[in-house]
Amino acid sequence: MGEFDLIERYFKRPARQAVLGVGDDCALLQAAPGTQLAISSDMLVEGRHFFANVDPCLLGHKALAVNLSDLAACGAKPLAFTLALALPRAEAAWLAPFSQGLLALADAHACELVGGDTTQGPLTICITVFGEVPVTDGRSQALLRSGARAGDDLYVSGTLGDARLALEALRGTVSVPAPVLAAARLRLEAPTPRVALGLALRGIATAAIDVSDGLLGDLGHVLKQSGVGATVDTDVALGLIASHADYSGAGGQFFSQIAPDQWLAWALAGGDDYELLFTAPTAARETVSAAAQASLTPVTRIGRIHAERGLHLVDKHGHTVNNTFCSFDHFA
Repeated sequence: MGEFDLIERYFKRPARQAVLGVGDDCALLQAAPGTQLAISSDMLVEGRHFFANVDPCLLGHKALAVNLSDLAACGAKPLAFTLALALPRAEAAWLAPFSQGLLALADAHACELVGGDTTQGPLTICITVFGEVPVTDGRSQALLRSGARAGDDLYVSGTLGDARLALEALRGTVSVPAPVLAAARLRLEAPTPRVALGLALRGIATAAIDVSDGLLGDLGHVLKQSGVGATVDTDVALGLIASHADYSGAGGQFFSQIAPDQWLAWALAGGDDYELLFTAPTAARETVSAAAQASLTPVTRIGRIHAERGLHLVDKHGHTVNNTFCSFDHFA
């Protein structure tokens, strides 16, 4: 099939929120009065971000999910996105489930595909997503990385380390029971963007970021841009590496077979979690809890922000834990 047949068959849909969508040289978006546009781009490359044998439906989901996660971290409501797609071959057997996974998540968040590009080449997916953030009394309500303040609590949503567990299992570095791999692999290949939580945290959280490259690495960006430091309770973080219930009862014996230091490394620096890491004043604990309940998203307080710069790791007894954890960096 040709390039334009491909677009027409799998990706062209009637414009809904957009003024003009797929099919012209440019899409036209009309932001609501009193809002700002939040824009983010992410690229997924075969062999770098996903395995060649990944289910294309899950890949379509993840390609958009990682972008929606950025909007969630900004407290932005999804509006629209563009898709740039390089394909080795235009095959219906791949394109049909890929577009199904992509557009199902788009519909779930009312995020409209409005344009993009296709070309032949190594499988590469690049999405640019657009969202809306309200402006109140001339002040943006966007969540930024630069707002953390001394005394704030430090929170993370969901669980940590599941995606890295799946990655190591698929690489063959660890052997895991089938139920464990199935549960963890879904976290790697079909992450849940925490959009509802991000919206609920507007006006509550002082800073936020999504955990894509590893909790400590992404926390480092918040600390640098906010000019503060933090202390993280490693025992609390370790407790967030996959609830055993998710592993259909197979987790108990399996968990004991891997050293605690390895679990901790996956929790603190594993990457691909796509959870929200955020800060909020101690006085807002009940409000944070209400936001978590309203968005149906569990959150856990894992540490505290302080004025002294630097990142400190402590165990449940307050003893220092050496920080030898390295989060992901494409060029490191």
